[in-house]
Amino acid sequence: MKILSFFDLTTYNSFGVRVDAALFIEVRELDELQQVLSSPIARENEILILGSGSNILFTKDFDGLVIHNNIKGIQIIEEDETSALVNAAGGEIWQDFVDFALSHNLGGIENLSLIPGTVGAAPIQNIGAYGVELNETLISLEAIEKSTGKTKTFMNEDCQFGYRNSIFKNEFKDQFIITSVLFRLTKNSKVNTSYGAIETVLNEKSIKNPGIRDVSTAVIEIRRSKLPDPAEIGNAGSFFKNPVIDKLDYEGLKLEFPEIPGYPGKDTVKVPAAWLIDQCGWKGYRQGNVGVHKNQPLVMVNFGGGTGEEVYNLAMEVRKSVADKFGIELEPEPRII
Repeated sequence: MKILSFFDLTTYNSFGVRVDAALFIEVRELDELQQVLSSPIARENEILILGSGSNILFTKDFDGLVIHNNIKGIQIIEEDETSALVNAAGGEIWQDFVDFALSHNLGGIENLSLIPGTVGAAPIQNIGAYGVELNETLISLEAIEKSTGKTKTFMNEDCQFGYRNSIFKNEFKDQFIITSVLFRLTKNSKVNTSYGAIETVLNEKSIKNPGIRDVSTAVIEIRRSKLPDPAEIGNAGSFFKNPVIDKLDYEGLKLEFPEIPGYPGKDTVKVPAAWLIDQCGWKGYRQGNVGVHKNQPLVMVNFGGGTGEEVYNLAMEVRKSVADKFGIELEPEPRII
């Protein structure tokens, strides 16, 4: 068990912010993780579990123990003519899991292609994109309780999934480490192409009867056209959730802003945060080494050398301007440290 001191986390967060962890260890096996958690150093320090660092903003050094979850493994547990149960370790990169599913002709997560992060982090905020959410395919997950080192199984209904939300962001925040997730993926899947620009991209390619690979390729093309590559410019993807507001409030805004888009639910309407931010004039804005992306105003960026505090302060300016103009409070997606 090798624990490092004053460890540079620059390459462990997609914003590329220069911060240190007082203590750092990478774990590759489940028993190694349990050994770390049972050690005195874990009991005496605050613990932060870090996957790919794609949904976190460090505004300061972390004065505790960072455990980098690098536990790998994907396995088909059982299958029949219509579906397969697939188990993926928490340290697996999410896109690697999507690629595994596609290579075995298993559908259900193709719309979630190219979402950054790990399998273990995905349930925490119930990742979703293009009309699909993680909870639609998740059967259960295994997680280790930090304080006891005991393993607990959470069934889908135990996770209290919501829009970019779960029990692991609320009641059990920072209490568990997700070590594996069990999915039910389908064979001969009926694809979902109705959300966003998927159908447009497929039509441009003259694909009339798309399969799961076609949808995945289209989603990747769309995401790459909209979102900057963290390897080229520091970012964590969408910085704010799309707000969900009451239908009556939306109708009132529609009177004042006739072009405001919305996706209606039963009694609510989801409003694109990117549109709200764009209407406040932030797209392409730069403030020193940080800014708002030129193509996607939902993305806060670090051009290089910016601090997490600078990113956060600018994000709060954006948030205030939207609240002042539309009366809508945007909620950040990344975890703020």
